[in-house]
Amino acid sequence: MSHLVIIGAQWGDEGKGKIIDHLAKDFDVIARYQGGHNAGHTVKIGNKTHFLHFIPSGILRPDKICIIGNGMVIDPGELLNEIEAIKAQGIEVDGRLLISLNAHIIMPYHYLLDSSREETLGENNIGTTKRGIGPAYSDKMRRIGIRVCDLYDKERFKKLIEENLKEKKLILKELYGLDCPEAHKIEKDYLEYGERLKSFVTDGTLAIKKYFKEGKKFLIEGAQGALLDIDHGTYPFVTSSSPCIGGVGTGLGISPRKIGEIVGIAKAYCTRVGSGPFPTELTDKLGDQIRENGREFGTTTGRPRRCGWIDIVALKHAIWINGFTSLAITKLDVLDKFDSLNICVKYKNEGKQLDDFPSDPSILNNCRPVYETFPGWKISLSNIKDYSQLPENTKKFLDRIETLTGIPIFLVSVGAERGETLRK
Repeated sequence: MSHLVIIGAQWGDEGKGKIIDHLAKDFDVIARYQGGHNAGHTVKIGNKTHFLHFIPSGILRPDKICIIGNGMVIDPGELLNEIEAIKAQGIEVDGRLLISLNAHIIMPYHYLLDSSREETLGENNIGTTKRGIGPAYSDKMRRIGIRVCDLYDKERFKKLIEENLKEKKLILKELYGLDCPEAHKIEKDYLEYGERLKSFVTDGTLAIKKYFKEGKKFLIEGAQGALLDIDHGTYPFVTSSSPCIGGVGTGLGISPRKIGEIVGIAKAYCTRVGSGPFPTELTDKLGDQIRENGREFGTTTGRPRRCGWIDIVALKHAIWINGFTSLAITKLDVLDKFDSLNICVKYKNEGKQLDDFPSDPSILNNCRPVYETFPGWKISLSNIKDYSQLPENTKKFLDRIETLTGIPIFLVSVGAERGETLRK
């Protein structure tokens, strides 16, 4: 298997953490290219469940090198907590985790700006995690952001803090009536974080170049999902970075010509957290049943996820913009108890049928799903160890997804455990 990219094909929460952990055994380097701790990757191994927000899921495999790319935004205090939590579970991190010195830093005022704006928007809020991700990326694009490398130039760091606080204090006080943390407090805390992280920090671009030249195989992971992409998602109800394939080049410095396979991860149904259009959403008992069966509550926030049937129109949009070479279907077992299952194959809008995912939110908001219905399998899939042993109704459901999307399914997940993963 050549260098491989894993991308969420829906609105995030597709089960990427488990799939990355499963595939990591076949790779040398696992690198993440965007997002921050608004992401949450869950991996269950035996009776232990691991929750990761910054660190690539490959850290759970011995001897794998894990890279936090320059395209990520990092809260160094929270990252240190995650490192300590991993170490406490007996997992070696030193010498295996690399942090790009060009990654941007989430500052205390980013949290205040994020949560204050969401609260001000009320019912029209975006549904962010309030972790400061958007404001940190905003500062990056405005060329006033603070990067990991700045933690190691004390005078430059102090100057950047002072310049940022002139604006941030004014905004927080005038718009939201809030006080901003003082410069000396931020400087003290963050310079200390920098010292504690120093052994992990490196020039990410040069490290990646070195590993490529050595012939190491890369597994590249994104956070969130294609439908939350800042350019190609359901704007403005999106994340602040590029989970799509374009984010790999900017977030790690890897040319698209070096990428081999691109795998889209999709649940056997759909979920979404926060606001925004969701054509197949179920607001009845069926939606509640999917949520309960699938434990659909956010890893990062604990918020209940909105649930609905799998949406092929949206999935084909993700396939087109990312060039997926195959799909991995997760949480198939969540549908074990249903008498029948639906697949959305088209949208209906003002009497017309749509085969393509509309970019105009006013159109998408008024789209209604057109379904094909399939019989359920009504048995537990979690004990099945080979794809050929899946019930015929399960295979028919998966075969139809392959036919409708035009690309093969190479892997399915039938349970939360690491081993409950079947290759086709």
